[in-house]
Amino acid sequence: MDLRQTLTKQFNPLVSHVESTFEHVIGSGAALMVIHRDEIVMETYWGKQSLEQSARTVQADTQFHAASVRKSYIGYAAAYAVTCGAIASIDDQVMKYLPHLDEERMTGTTIRHLLTHTHGLLGTYTGEIVREFPAGSSWAYRGVGIDMLAQIVKRTTGKTIAQIVQEQVFQPLGFMETGWRAQMDPKMVEVIRKPDDTSWYTSTSTEGDKMNLYVSARELAYWGYFHLKKGFVDGKQLVPREVIDLATTVQSPPLQDKDLPQNGFLWFVKDLPADKTEIGERVPRGSYQILGYTGVTLLVIPEHEFVAVRMFNSFGSPPGYDYLGDVRGFGDCAMRCLLES
Repeated sequence: MDLRQTLTKQFNPLVSHVESTFEHVIGSGAALMVIHRDEIVMETYWGKQSLEQSARTVQADTQFHAASVRKSYIGYAAAYAVTCGAIASIDDQVMKYLPHLDEERMTGTTIRHLLTHTHGLLGTYTGEIVREFPAGSSWAYRGVGIDMLAQIVKRTTGKTIAQIVQEQVFQPLGFMETGWRAQMDPKMVEVIRKPDDTSWYTSTSTEGDKMNLYVSARELAYWGYFHLKKGFVDGKQLVPREVIDLATTVQSPPLQDKDLPQNGFLWFVKDLPADKTEIGERVPRGSYQILGYTGVTLLVIPEHEFVAVRMFNSFGSPPGYDYLGDVRGFGDCAMRCLLES
């Protein structure tokens, strides 16, 4: 994939927004990439790949730690598994595919619940799974559901998440700067974090099931563009449109609290107004977004043929930093640029 680059001042306010965030988080590097109407209209890089004085400057091939943005790739693999018939229905019980789990705790938990963070399960540090709330009754962002989804995809398709996206997307589009890394590479950023942050971990797995996805700003934007175009890129329908439609439309079960976030296949999807959504108020219905603890954010606004990516190498939020307000502001700033041009 190789889009034409036509840089414009229209999105300079978005540059200022990312610069402001970069000043508030604890990191050494950042990036911004914007695609609008099939053209790259903004591409900017800041800082270095680590705090070392001799560190490599952040540039087009710099790979950032994607954190929870990895879940969009898991969502894609799950949508593929449904489309090809490996998973019969997302309303199937999880126990149908993972019969080794505790039946009492898993009762009533479906794949839909895993995909939309409504499963109500919590994994403990001892490996035990406990229930926080009845499946489908509320919303909570927990990693145990992601682990189960990865297992289900592998068991039903016979392929890992990494194999699925590599064969169907990365290879056809020539992606070379996206992957689950078992060891550090000179083009990868160092993640700046508190040494005692228990939510950080490394992995040598390259199956796509762990939190070790690294990706460049450009290829993450292209990943969003691939979804925007519903798999039709470079004159070819690379994957069935249904895969993308499943992943990027609301799949959440009806919840009593209407202010909870709404999800597709792990993507956050803008649908009805919700106070707890992570997508900006001005961003129109039908848009979708994925974000990670490193500040990495991918926003797709189909109504305006728009994709925006921001990247940082800061893990977590420093005192006084309003992460939710900032990421909402990123989307609202993008909309101001689009509407006031």
